[in-house]
Amino acid sequence: MNGRRILLSVTAALFAGFMVLVVGRAQAQDGPRLHTNEAEIGEAQAAGSFDVSDPKTVLGFVLGALPERVQVLPTENYYYFRFTHRGVRYVGNIRLAAADRDKGVLHFSYSEQPTDWNAEPTDRYGTFGAGEGVVVESGGPLTYRVTANGRTVTFVLNDVSKVLPPDGLLTADEKFLGPVFDESGVRFFLVFNARHKVFHFLLDETAGFADELFAPKISEGILIGKRTGFAFYRDGARKILIGASERQSRLNTYFDGPFDQLPENFIEGDTLRDAMVASEPGVAGTMDRLGNFSDGSGRFLIHPYMLYRDIRDLAVFHRCAVSHAGAGPNRPLCFVIGNEEAQRRNPRPLGLGGRR
Repeated sequence: MNGRRILLSVTAALFAGFMVLVVGRAQAQDGPRLHTNEAEIGEAQAAGSFDVSDPKTVLGFVLGALPERVQVLPTENYYYFRFTHRGVRYVGNIRLAAADRDKGVLHFSYSEQPTDWNAEPTDRYGTFGAGEGVVVESGGPLTYRVTANGRTVTFVLNDVSKVLPPDGLLTADEKFLGPVFDESGVRFFLVFNARHKVFHFLLDETAGFADELFAPKISEGILIGKRTGFAFYRDGARKILIGASERQSRLNTYFDGPFDQLPENFIEGDTLRDAMVASEPGVAGTMDRLGNFSDGSGRFLIHPYMLYRDIRDLAVFHRCAVSHAGAGPNRPLCFVIGNEEAQRRNPRPLGLGGRR
């Protein structure tokens, strides 16, 4: 299958995992935070005060509502937000992309919140710089100041440069590409298996885990996050991501999986692009070192996990793992859904003959 058919568009990538990690001026608390229906209704009944169809106006609103200094946690440098305007929930993000933030470019994107009954609302996206009255300047390592309408907000990017897989977690065939901090709050290690030319997202449990796993009845080897719905296969001492909810992906929530949070601040040289080309030779010469296509059509998609509709869909991974393929050198292929196979109704992992 042509790699470009499975790539996200620039706009779609900007909206992936849309929910907020930090809202307004609220500060972290030691205990759980209470949310009430009363507050939700009050927010929905509030009168709108600006033109929500104008991206620059909305950007001004967002910057004005943020504290003077915020932490950007996801590793593709998205700062997610949400707000309600005239009874309608909006979601979006500010992005300081590694490819052009040092050129003074800010990416800004938002839309009505997708729902089952309003699944494809209008996306509004814009790039802003000095020409549009938005100044982006470095404030030190992984720190950027954004100024618009007299308001300055400092964005501190997530420094996970020292995060490494524990000894023994990777096999001899695997190369560590970088740490991933997903917008769900779950951390991963992105690795590339040079022998089989496939990618894996391994669960990073070195700094805690923002979820609780349970084993469904289909297999004790499969574990699913109660909050995120992320599904893992327990492969010895490590947990390999094998699935994310199809519904969450369709609605672009922050539980759609880590495909949109590559560790772009910490990629060494051409290691990421080399792995992408090794996995799909047809894309050679068409993208930059971070996998962005030179024609602006999007980014190379690393999505080795299944989008499952029902927990029972995941049983195919266990069947592969306990089969002859799972007992031999091709075992890593039991935990990968090929990009072409993913388009099928009941996809099979590569280890069971699924298409790449």
